[in-house]
Amino acid sequence: MKSLSFQILLIIGISLQVKGQDIKVTAGFDSSRIYIGDQIHFNIIVEQPSGIAVTLPELKDTLVKNIEILSVSGTDSSNAGNNRISISKRYLVTSFDSGFYQVPPLYAEIRTENGLKRFYSDYSPLEVMRVRITPADTASRIFDIIGPYRAPLTLAEVLPWILLISVVAAAAWFLTGLFRRLVKKKEGKQVIIHRDPAHVIALRELEKLRDEKLWQKGETKQYYTRLTEIIRQYLEDRFGVFSLELTTSETLDALLKTGFKKNGSYSKLRSILTGADLVKFAKYRPEPSENELHFEDSWEFVLATRLQDAAEEPASANDKVKEASV
Repeated sequence: MKSLSFQILLIIGISLQVKGQDIKVTAGFDSSRIYIGDQIHFNIIVEQPSGIAVTLPELKDTLVKNIEILSVSGTDSSNAGNNRISISKRYLVTSFDSGFYQVPPLYAEIRTENGLKRFYSDYSPLEVMRVRITPADTASRIFDIIGPYRAPLTLAEVLPWILLISVVAAAAWFLTGLFRRLVKKKEGKQVIIHRDPAHVIALRELEKLRDEKLWQKGETKQYYTRLTEIIRQYLEDRFGVFSLELTTSETLDALLKTGFKKNGSYSKLRSILTGADLVKFAKYRPEPSENELHFEDSWEFVLATRLQDAAEEPASANDKVKEASV
């Protein structure tokens, strides 16, 4: 008799324990119908005994095909009484394709001694409808989407633009007139500056070089660099030979292509350029007499090759040296 009573009490205890661990999963939309593009919430609610660890499903991107998840709220819990709690999770969803959809049952699961145990919800239906913009008798036809409504412009909206355009036009007219007056004044006072002939520029630079006395100060390399720059610039101005960009041999060849003859002036030029190359690149140390000779040859080369219709004939290098000594 005692054994039978004990068995009955054990069965009742187990039943109460199972009932205490009963878990209910509910899933569904806020509404069963929406229009295309509308947003609606999909809710998952789990009622369970407190103290039990229940795992909810993690949904990403879509609930089912064509029902997109826009955002998800955090998991929330509340007291449901009788030592039970309610856990909820909310998804914001939408759909851009009309039709009737059913979200399959979702589940919550717990881990027991016998493994995982799952508790399922029911199916969650949703109907996505098109907006009816046509009469009933033309529902079979397909129409374009109605464009946005454009309100007519008012004077208050247009007036600021009219004033702005008027101000810009007035400013442009004023500046144009001012510019024209300034141009006329400059044209009335225009001064024409004639560039000196090539030989005048070269002789002037040679005089400056002589007055600097570079080789006398021990700056021989700098002296020959300046001397060849003056001669090469003269070749460019006088004969169109861009000697500053050419080597000595290329310079001499380019000069001959202009019709220049292999005469005494040609020999002096070759001597000046090759002598300068020895000083600049071979570290050759010329005698003072060589420095003076290269200067005189440069002067004579410019005089001999200058334009013959020059109004005034410059003096030779020897004459300049004599005038300086006096």
